[in-house]
Amino acid sequence: MQTSLFNKTLQTKAGSAAFILRVPVGLILAAHGAQKLFGWFGGNGLAGTAQWLSSMGIEPGYLMAFLAGGAEFFGGLALVIGLLTRPAALVAAFTMLVAIFSVHIGNGLFAADGGYEYALTLFVALIALAIQGGGYLSVDKPLSEKLGRV
Repeated sequence: MQTSLFNKTLQTKAGSAAFILRVPVGLILAAHGAQKLFGWFGGNGLAGTAQWLSSMGIEPGYLMAFLAGGAEFFGGLALVIGLLTRPAALVAAFTMLVAIFSVHIGNGLFAADGGYEYALTLFVALIALAIQGGGYLSVDKPLSEKLGRV
């Protein structure tokens, strides 16, 4: 039987390391997204984030704030449960790449100086998840197995 592209996206041979990486990275991303979208955890909310992005020339501010916040919040939640791990990781990784080059790159490496080390660390972890998938402790694993039997 021919395996569908969707099933290939879900398939994973990764073990517990994917879970160990996926959950904290997902929680961190979801929290940062909640700051941007809802103003939770001391964040500025959508309006404040949009204004901040606009002040840096990232326009349209509201759309960019919504896209960044949505990628982090919803992508983070998807990573926590291991649902559509590869697409969620790729979208979040792209968001980190944009953050690195539009916000942090001019400040050097170190996060204490506003640098890109933290965003780069998340980017690398997300690329690893995009490559290996969600692992056996993910929602992707049983979905993939079920689709493989159809």
